[in-house]
Parts: sequence; C-alpha cells; structure tokens
Amino acid sequence: MNRILKNTAFALLMTAGLLLTACKGDVVPKPKAYLSLEYPKPEYTPFNDGCAFTFDVNNRTKITKKGACGFDISYPNMKGTIYIDYKPVNNNIDVLLRDAQKLTYEHVIKADDIQEQPFINGREKVYGMFYQVGGNAATNAQFYVTDSTRHFIVGSVYFYTKPNFDSIMPAASYIKNDMRKIMESLRWK
Repeated sequence: MNRILKNTAFALLMTAGLLLTACKGDVVPKPKAYLSLEYPKPEYTPFNDGCAFTFDVNNRTKITKKGACGFDISYPNMKGTIYIDYKPVNNNIDVLLRDAQKLTYEHVIKADDIQEQPFINGREKVYGMFYQVGGNAATNAQFYVTDSTRHFIVGSVYFYTKPNFDSIMPAASYIKNDMRKIMESLRWK
C-alpha cells in the first residue's frame, strides 16, 4: 500500500509540475510577413552602344545586345530582365503606338489595374508613357518613348518566376525605378 501511495504522490507531483511549467500563455500563430529584401543603392552610368539613343543604366546589371538596337538588361540576383526594343519611325507612328499599348493591355486578364503615367521631356524631344500593371500579371511595368518622327523604343520587365506580385514586390519596385531612370535619361542622337 505504501508503494502505491508513493507512486500516486509522485505521479501527482509530476503532473502538477508539468502543468505549472507548461502554462506560458495562449499559442498565437505568427503573423503573415513579407521577406525583407534590401538592394544596394543603384549607381548609374551612361550607356551608348552605337544606336540612335543613349540612356543611363544601373551598374549592377548585365546588358546583352539583341538585334540591331535591342537590349536585354538583366538583374541576375533578382531573376528579372528589362527588354528594350528600338524601331525606326517610318510614317508608322500610329501602328507603333497601338502595338505598344496592345502589349500592355494583353495583361489585363491577370492585372488588378493598369496605371498610365505620361512622360514628357520637351527639351530632349522624348515623349512616352509608363505603365504600372498591378496584380499577378507577367509584367508589372512597361514603357514606350518616341520623338514621334524618327525613333521609337518600347521596354518591359519580366521575371523568371511565377507571377506572384507579393513575392517579387521588392525586386519589381527596384527595377521599376531603373526603368524610369532609363526614360528620364534617354537622349536621341
């Protein structure tokens, strides 16, 4: 009997000890959070490859020439690329503008919204439009610039990953700022 009493007392003490040490408050799941990514401050240098235009480009990119005056500006660490395509204007500005707008609005199926931001640099004769595409579209930013008589450039960014805007938002914002810099620094020769 003494043995049963000892075992019962021991079991009660162990249970009480576990209950007292295990009570640390309610278990709360971790809140949803976004990955905190910080990219180095961009440093820009003029880019000139013998085409009819120049622009400033981020030093942390890799530029590959595609065709006569097309360029892929890649961001290896962000798995994204800005595709730049140049076309001469030969009495076809309406067609070029329509094609650039069509390229943007093809993403309307997946996009939450598309914001148009006109761009005008009258002194350098650079006119265009910057598009921000919201949501899980394949591209989140596109632009075109032209002098409306001789030159036309279209640019868009794509990521090598499934479109999930929440995940790529830091990289997308960084590259979008570089795209604006390209537009703002573009000069015709």
